[in-house]
Amino acid sequence: MSVNNQTDQTIESPCIRHCCLDGDDVCVGCYRTITEIMDWQKSTQSQKLDILANCSMRKQKHDSLYR
Repeated sequence: MSVNNQTDQTIESPCIRHCCLDGDDVCVGCYRTITEIMDWQKSTQSQKLDILANCSMRKQKHDSLYR
């Protein structure tokens, strides 16, 4: 997650350009759901922070299952 120190506090997309959806429609690159990806640009700062928190939890779950 990257938060710029500009006045608008833009939260950048977590996309790492490794886009591929798994069977649950979750991107294996950034761990966003297809809905979160499509809604990112219109999401509020608070919603983006929630999405990033969900991505982190999904990544931790994935990493614990596939170690």
